[in-house]
Amino acid sequence: MKPSRREFVQSGLASASWLALAATSNTAQPKKNPALGGGGFKLGIVTYNIAKDWDIATLIKNCEATGYEAAELRTTHKHGVEPGLSKAQRAEVKQRFADSKVRLLSLGSVCEFHSPDQAVVRKNIDECKRFAELAHDIGALGVKVRPNGIPKDVPEEKTIEQIGKSLRECGEFAQSSGVEIWVEVHGNESQVPARMRRMMEIAAHPHVGICWNSNPTDVENGSVKKSFALLKPWLRNAHINELWKPDYPWRELFGLMKQAQYNRYCLIEIPDNPDPLRLMRYYRALWLEQCR
Repeated sequence: MKPSRREFVQSGLASASWLALAATSNTAQPKKNPALGGGGFKLGIVTYNIAKDWDIATLIKNCEATGYEAAELRTTHKHGVEPGLSKAQRAEVKQRFADSKVRLLSLGSVCEFHSPDQAVVRKNIDECKRFAELAHDIGALGVKVRPNGIPKDVPEEKTIEQIGKSLRECGEFAQSSGVEIWVEVHGNESQVPARMRRMMEIAAHPHVGICWNSNPTDVENGSVKKSFALLKPWLRNAHINELWKPDYPWRELFGLMKQAQYNRYCLIEIPDNPDPLRLMRYYRALWLEQCR
């Protein structure tokens, strides 16, 4: 049976709507991701929690001794690298890492933009900008931020849009100094990859990307392929945790990173240990094996 004129028009409109949505999704993706291309990703460390009690000298010494090539300094830890540092202190931090084999990669802030209270959101945006200034002055590439949930009493899309627009403002501020804003895939509801992708599409800024966080919600039917594909266009950094856990497909993840030619770092984020150097050496050996 031939379709009626009305059915033909409705079908055409539906196709046009789908194509418009697809076009919007494609244009929202970054044209070029500096973290993808060339490959050869390396191993580094987040000071949370294994290195939370190390000052800068100890952090550098321990990383050099165990083969870790980069560090993310999480706020409030003993390293003391915070926005309140003077110009002279910032220059000293930059020089100490420059004189070492360890790259000062990023600053781990706890800035978050999901609150229904706009005064709280504004405070976090301003704090993120302070961290971006600090990152520039000490030679760090990125500032890690995060969502920490989706408020139940606010429409989900409204919160996601608010987060995306806040990230865009932070990215616009950081761009002039060459600093990137990395959004940790974080929070019980907000870490869902599809939601994180919407935040990135709304932010739509070349200096805003994601920090992969190795969450259980990445895994679907034993695989992270779907989640990785959703977020790969914005991948700028990665946190990894317990490599011994059999329910997370680590070998597949690292294989996907290789295929994407990821060229930055996997930063270990693990608990403290009475013998941290021994643990770090074992962890690095297992990481190298998983990356084969």
